[in-house]
Amino acid sequence: MSERHHLLIADDHPLVRQALVQAIQSELSAARFSEAASLEETLALLDADSEVDLLLLDLNMPGMQGFSGLFYLRSAYPHIAIVMISATEDETAIRRAMDYGAAGFIPKSAPIDTIRAAIRALLRGERWVPDPSTLDGKPGRLGGDARLAAQLNSLTRQQLRVLMLLTEGKLNKQIAYELSITEATVKAHVSAILQKLDVSSRTQAVILAQRLKPDELDSGVTGASD
Repeated sequence: MSERHHLLIADDHPLVRQALVQAIQSELSAARFSEAASLEETLALLDADSEVDLLLLDLNMPGMQGFSGLFYLRSAYPHIAIVMISATEDETAIRRAMDYGAAGFIPKSAPIDTIRAAIRALLRGERWVPDPSTLDGKPGRLGGDARLAAQLNSLTRQQLRVLMLLTEGKLNKQIAYELSITEATVKAHVSAILQKLDVSSRTQAVILAQRLKPDELDSGVTGASD
């Protein structure tokens, strides 16, 4: 394959990013690659150039707040296909990622040939998971996750960002500074968030958002070299 695709690899481990670039380049010789080590770097790159065909997104990268980062990126850049990359192969985490809007889920332990095949499928517009039967006939969300997903999808991009910062324990003044908005605007966003999530306090909103954290998170660099 020699198509001129643009892929963004967002992972806080430089060795993982390098290994993925090397693996994919053998299939996409004309591809252009961008790299980011955090959610903030990812957003900065996308704000500068959103013409990205595929975003490979680390599940446990700084700023991600579990699946909150996936929700935020899907809201901000709905035209970009996002594939989660993770050290976990937990079936529930995979189902949740797909139900929350990911186009695919690639374990970092996957063989190089499997990663290449996954990238080819995703660039063709297909969905990809390690074992398709993982999703067959099984509910992707457990308990109230379906309702939570619908509520989060109703939040605007800025409201999602405010919620993520609330989850980090930031005060209104800190959120206003980080987002370059007024405290009054932050308060308005918080009020809208509480209403859309059907909760009565910031603490309840944060507890609800904490449910977006997967049971298992990445740890270390695994299986990502030629």
